[in-house]
Amino acid sequence: MIASCLCYLLLPAARLFRALSDAFFTCRKNALLAKSSSPQVEGNFAMAPRGPDQEECEGLLQQWREEGSSQVLSTASEGPLTDKGLAQSSLALLMDNSGEQDTASEEKWSSRQLSDLRAAENPDEPYPEIVGEEPLPEVEGPMWAAIPMQTAPQYADCAVLPVGALAAEQWEEDPAVVAWSIAPEPMPHEEAPIWPFEGLGQMQPPPMEIPYHEILWREWEDFSTTQPDAQGLEAGDGPQFQFTLMSYNILAQDLMQQSSELYLHCHPDILNWNYRFANLMQEFQHWDPDILCLQEVQEDHYWEQLEPSLRMMGFTCFYKRRTGYKTDGCAVCYKPTRFRLLCASPVEYFRPGLELLNRDNVGLVLLLQPLVPEGLGQVSVAPLCVANTHVLYNPRRGDVKLAQMAILLAEVDKVARLSDGSHCPIILCGDLNSVPDSPLYNFIRDGELQYHGMPAWKVSGQEDFSHQLYQRKLQAPLWPSSLGITDCCQYVTSCHPKRSERRKYGRDFLLRFRFCNIACQRPVGLVLMEGVTDTKPERPADWAESVLEEAASEHEPVFPRTIGTIQHCLHLTSVYTHFLPQHGRPEVTTMPLGLGMTVDYIFFSAESCENGNRPDPRLYGDGTLKLLGRLSLLSEEILWAANGLPNPFCSSDHLCLLASFGMEVTAP
Repeated sequence: MIASCLCYLLLPAARLFRALSDAFFTCRKNALLAKSSSPQVEGNFAMAPRGPDQEECEGLLQQWREEGSSQVLSTASEGPLTDKGLAQSSLALLMDNSGEQDTASEEKWSSRQLSDLRAAENPDEPYPEIVGEEPLPEVEGPMWAAIPMQTAPQYADCAVLPVGALAAEQWEEDPAVVAWSIAPEPMPHEEAPIWPFEGLGQMQPPPMEIPYHEILWREWEDFSTTQPDAQGLEAGDGPQFQFTLMSYNILAQDLMQQSSELYLHCHPDILNWNYRFANLMQEFQHWDPDILCLQEVQEDHYWEQLEPSLRMMGFTCFYKRRTGYKTDGCAVCYKPTRFRLLCASPVEYFRPGLELLNRDNVGLVLLLQPLVPEGLGQVSVAPLCVANTHVLYNPRRGDVKLAQMAILLAEVDKVARLSDGSHCPIILCGDLNSVPDSPLYNFIRDGELQYHGMPAWKVSGQEDFSHQLYQRKLQAPLWPSSLGITDCCQYVTSCHPKRSERRKYGRDFLLRFRFCNIACQRPVGLVLMEGVTDTKPERPADWAESVLEEAASEHEPVFPRTIGTIQHCLHLTSVYTHFLPQHGRPEVTTMPLGLGMTVDYIFFSAESCENGNRPDPRLYGDGTLKLLGRLSLLSEEILWAANGLPNPFCSSDHLCLLASFGMEVTAP
């Protein structure tokens, strides 16, 4: 019984002493090594000391064994619950095992120390391999390699891309990503930088800094065969007036601060307005468009900074702030050296009393006359209608977006309509908050949309709400007749021109009002006068009230309403194809919450071609307005590599759109 109790007590005590002795040996060894060495490299690696030689190190290790063993023996003999014989035998076993481990550790440390000393003294000689130590295997797989490029001094902002970023996906060579590509083969061994530590194998160098303007490189796609001269005219089959137009949502500072959760990935410094304003102005100066259409322009920033700066660059600007309490709006700027203003029409989508049109979005329509150099003689160019807008964002309210677009198209139809009933060249651009091939996009491009019974969220295609039980559906007619716009997106006055003859109000016509209902009622507060106001007019038996009603209703406009269909006759097509031409990846103009999509567009007038016996609305030929070139867009993967939008190079959450057009110059 006593023996069993002693076993239960002595065995745990022996294990405790064994753990204490191991900890003591380790601490003592580290202390001695710290005294005899001085680190040469910070971090997890340390170079061996140059001072003591091999014999001095062995002496220090021997002294450490003697001191450690004596201290452990004294400590073990003073324990209150230890059996002396068991403790001595257990301690002897521990000393034997620790001696073997210490001997191996000593040999390994000494070999590593000598190897590092030789490497430091002779850096050109190869490092000797340690016997019994397996080197770490080298990392296999594609490695990122930076292609050196010429960088301009004004692009000082850089981004550090991780070495393994997007390594799993094999990208094909893309001209839009000229600065980043996968190396076809691993780097040569003699040229690859290696960390100067024995046994660590070949490690990757730290990632290189790649300028943002190289990652976000955008190419100019030229569709013209001839180059314009200094006067902006092209020589080919006939002279053409060439100009460039930019559409850009520059991100209002107030809206950015109200939705700060969308920009958590951005450094606060690049969201500062002064930083963003400098970048935006640099972008305007670099591309130097002739017409500039801006959205989300904050009013105080426009009047204090943007308008004065753009005026110094040679622009004449028009601005329309959103209705209500909104602080941003749209602006259209043009160079008076290239165009002359004919008219400017601000468009407000808000209509009091209409639930369908209770939002504060706006648009701006300008009619510009191109200025041809006087040296060309008696030549003329058709006017140009430019429309800029920012449509409601709410993905659930497609009915509101269609109504807003109908108002804008009606205004464009009125401004661009010529005396013969045709339209001058039209450019419609802006942030439409709709994705390509959505019903709203197809309506602008094809000129017709059957909307009856369509879910409202489906109009823009921004998000999918098909899983929700309740869905708002569009009903016909989409807007009331009191709006004064037909289902062909035209003002009623445009469909019913004013009559040339003036109505003559003769005595017989005025006598019709003598016995109307209002005339036969006694006015309240009328003074009673005998023989004057005390009698009630007697209506003749042959007087017909319907005659008066028919005469009064002749001037009320009556226009037919189609059932569930809206149309327009402006013949518009998009500048962009919405897919990168080489690889078919979708183009991206913005990245809300990291999801790339296209919501910004430039539409222009083009004539549809016939494909066989059936007209194809997707095929267009060159009309009065010809597309000469465009600035390529980027894919979602490329913007991810630049940390999305905004970033130090692009100071908006949208990309700018830029296109070049040519207009026919005709003789009178």
